[in-house]
Order: sequence, then structure tokens, then C-alpha cells
Amino acid sequence: MQISPNKPTNENLSRQLMGLVDAARIVLLLCLSAPLWCISNAYAYPIDAFEETGIGRLEVMRRIEAETIKGRKQPKGALLSTAEVDIRLREHTDMELPPADGVFRRQIEGLLGDYVDRYAVSVLDLSDVDNPRYAEVNGNVARNPGSVGKIIVALGLYQTLADLYPDDIDARWRVLRDTEIIADEFIISDHHTVRMWDRENEKLIRRPLEIGDRASMMEYVDWMISPSANAAAATLTKHGMLLTKFGHNYPVSEEVSKDYFANTPRAELTEQLATFIQSPVTRNGFDLDKIRQGSFFTRTGKRKVQGTTSYATSRELMKVMLRMEQGRLVDEFSSREIKRMMYVTERRIRYASAPALRKSAVYFKSGSLYKCEPEPDFVCKKYHGNVRNFMNSVAIVESPAGERKLHYIVTLMSNVLRRNSAVDHQTFATRLHRLIEAYHKPRLEEASVPNATEEKAPPAQSVTPTPIPASPPEPVTDN
Repeated sequence: MQISPNKPTNENLSRQLMGLVDAARIVLLLCLSAPLWCISNAYAYPIDAFEETGIGRLEVMRRIEAETIKGRKQPKGALLSTAEVDIRLREHTDMELPPADGVFRRQIEGLLGDYVDRYAVSVLDLSDVDNPRYAEVNGNVARNPGSVGKIIVALGLYQTLADLYPDDIDARWRVLRDTEIIADEFIISDHHTVRMWDRENEKLIRRPLEIGDRASMMEYVDWMISPSANAAAATLTKHGMLLTKFGHNYPVSEEVSKDYFANTPRAELTEQLATFIQSPVTRNGFDLDKIRQGSFFTRTGKRKVQGTTSYATSRELMKVMLRMEQGRLVDEFSSREIKRMMYVTERRIRYASAPALRKSAVYFKSGSLYKCEPEPDFVCKKYHGNVRNFMNSVAIVESPAGERKLHYIVTLMSNVLRRNSAVDHQTFATRLHRLIEAYHKPRLEEASVPNATEEKAPPAQSVTPTPIPASPPEPVTDN
């Protein structure tokens, strides 16, 4: 493996400048023909983020939105500007999870129906931020978090950068954007595909990562969070260990890196791994007995560096999301950047694919882990495990995007066997959104009426929850 600073050629710079010129022309034409569009979308995120972040996928998305190339457009809720994608509770940094609301909890149990014992759910409703509501079902039950644990890898990375450059945000950006990482054997094996933008030929490439693939650290973070590539997560875990070990001397040469992983005692490597992905958990106020990412995400990574088990509870995941929203996940810069990464996912799947959320800004991460064994009259399919069928989702919802009349956080873990867990999470997302929508309807209607009386209408506690159906509908998206 080789690590070196990115050195753009004159030809690359020319192409990038031409891309900016093209983007400016498109925005100008749209502003002339539709001024309101210009006001709200002139810097429609993620269209404006390619030059800032170096994430090639965003340039592809910009061109799709501008209709200069074909592709899947983003839903309305995914088009906030960069400035609008922000942490929302900076003035409520002392907020902790409020006492559980019994009525709210029973309503959520009603949504789960007969499968309530197979779920762990935590919901924090911040729509009326001065009167937050919290409910949980089996909130302290620990399960394997799957790819949701990649948030902990991101936490470790941003914590290490903050330790090295506590007062220098520009230096952190330089490491993220200017360090080129070349994939090596640590990526083996992974089936997840990633989007790569061939800048030379202006061509989109979609395939699993291969040994020799080059990209910035920032792009690897995107590949880890957006398409949830295990290869990217393993690569970042490796580089996180190098970053914590060599500090300001990072990036190191290929020879130094190989020597470190080949000749360092295994016990020391295990300790270094824990320093990178477990120490930040406790330092940020979380209970390591309730949330832990214990190992690499690839077989080769686990073989080279011995780790331990991974687990999480929905309550502790809720605390992670709450602290991110407060700017307390490392610091405001780190919290904001992790949240932005969760917003610019390649496409909405599972929980976030619920039709009810199309106009909402959704910041999410999901993970699955299923296993099948032979069983009469049972056909093993994706997300239908009959031995285990873990599906995990964490999401912040702001609805409608840009207005935030509704604002809530949900962490959801399930293990319902022989069912399409992706569709179940999608269905629960719609049911929960309608429940929260109905609760706040009187307050929002009163606020919208001029000269409304001071007397507040009672909250809609009488909503009858609709449970997850026994026969789930077909998924709206290909999960």
C-alpha cells in the first residue's frame, strides 16, 4: 500500500474548472427562468460539494440533477443546501434523554404488533424542542449493530484528527482531502459496490473496491457511509490505527505501514485497534458495555488484527445521535461533518426509503446481518434469515426539509425471522412518521392561524397505531 498527497495535473484542474463553468451556466439559466428555485437551490447540496470534499460521486449527482447525464434523481428532501445541513441542538447541549413517556411507548408498541418482542426501538421527538418526548421499547437489549457500527469508525477517525489538530480545522481538512489512500489486501473481501468518478474520461464506474484503487480519505469515508462498503470501513480502520500510532508523521510510507502490521506483536495491534475505535466511545460519554465496535469489517482485517465482539442497544445509539445533533460528538466540526455524510447517501434504502419521508431531510445509516439454514418449505432470500435476521436503522428526520415542523430521532433494531426486514423497517418508518405528525397537528395548525388564542389544543393522544402488516407490501426501492 502506498499513501501520498493528491497532486492534480493541469489537465485535471482544467476539467474541474470547466465543470464549475458548466454548473454555473445551469444555475444561471435556472435562476433566470425560476427565481424561487434559485433562492432555495442555488447551492443545492450535494451539487456544490464536489470541489469542497473531492467526493467524485457528488459530481455525478450534480449532473444527474442538472439532467446533463441520466440517472436516479434525489427525492425533494435530499436537496438541502450545504449551509442548511447542520446540527440543530447547539443551544440545547445540556439536554439528556427525558423520562420515558408511557403513552408514547404504548403507541410504538402498537406499531410493532405481534413482533414487539423482536424489536428494540428508541424514539426522541424534538418537534417541540422545549417539550421533548422520549419512548423506548426494549431499549437496553444489546444486538450486533452490523454496518451501523461504521458510525463508530467515523467517530474514531474524527476524534483522532481532533486530538492531533485541536485548534486547526484546516489541518483536519488537509488530512481528509489531501491524503491519497491506495486499497490493499485489507479490503478482502467485500461485495458492496462503490461509485467512482473517472475524472480523466468523465465516466462513472460502479464496482466493488479492488486492490490498487486510489482515493482520498474523504472519499473512503463516503464509501463507508453511503454504500456501506466493508472494504472502505476496513481501510479506514487500518488508517485510523496508523493515524493514532504515528500522529503528525501520518501519512507514512508503504514500507513503514507494512512493517508495522507485519512485525508489531499481535497484542499490541489489538490494543491499538481498541485505542482507535473503543477509547473514543468512552471519551464521548458512552457506555462501552452498551455500545462497541470490536473488530474490522473484512475477513483479512480480522485475521491481521484480532478484535472482539460488537454490540449496541437502541438507547445508546440514541445517545450517539443526540450528541451528534448537539455538536458534542467530538466537537461541532466533527458532529456536523458526520451528519452531512449521513445525509448525502447514494440513495435512500430500508428505513429511509419510506414514501412518507420523500419530502423530509433524512440523515441515516442502516446495517443488516442475516443467516439461513435448510428448512422445509423455506427459501432463503436477502433480509429473510431464519437463523438470524438482524436489521438496524438510525435516522434523524426533519420534515419538511428546510422547515423542520417535525424533528425526531429514531434508532431501530430488529430480529424478525423469515420476513423482509428491509420492508418492515420501511413500513415502521411510515407508521411512526404518521403518528408523530398526528400528535403535533393541533399545535402546528394553531401556530399557522393568525391571532390564534393563547389556549393550546390538547395533543392528539388518541391516535390508533397501525401495526406492521403480517404480509408486507413489495418494497418501494430495491434494497
